[in-house]
Amino acid sequence: MLKQLKCKEIEVEIVQVEAAEIDEMWSFVEKKENQRWLWHAIDHGNGEVLAYVLGKRKDEVFKKLQALLTPFGIQHYYTDDWGSYKKALPAERHTVSKKFTQLIERKHLTLRTRIKRLARKTICFSKLEKMHDIVIGLFINRYEFGVMI
Repeated sequence: MLKQLKCKEIEVEIVQVEAAEIDEMWSFVEKKENQRWLWHAIDHGNGEVLAYVLGKRKDEVFKKLQALLTPFGIQHYYTDDWGSYKKALPAERHTVSKKFTQLIERKHLTLRTRIKRLARKTICFSKLEKMHDIVIGLFINRYEFGVMI
């Protein structure tokens, strides 16, 4: 399906973002010991998803998300107290506070109610990381970006 997409027909608009909220959300594949994390960033002003990455809860995965956010020219970041943020984001442009991450926490609730694989106590789960990432990615692309793949 992805090979059939014609890149020249896809319009991309990247705008300057004053501030962004960044957070990660836990899920699992096959068994709870095999954790999978959805890292994503939203515009603090309007709540639109800017970028997302699926992977482990490691610094390298956050760096992938950070690279996707570079074109937006984000001036300030709001996050929770996870260590990856403190290491990678400049302190003068970074605020650690649950008070300023309410929009992204609300996004988590929406995702958890609409994608049962993200619910904490469920009988719906993925057996393969690839399928887990595809299901979540398809939903985010459709729901947040309006892209039907």
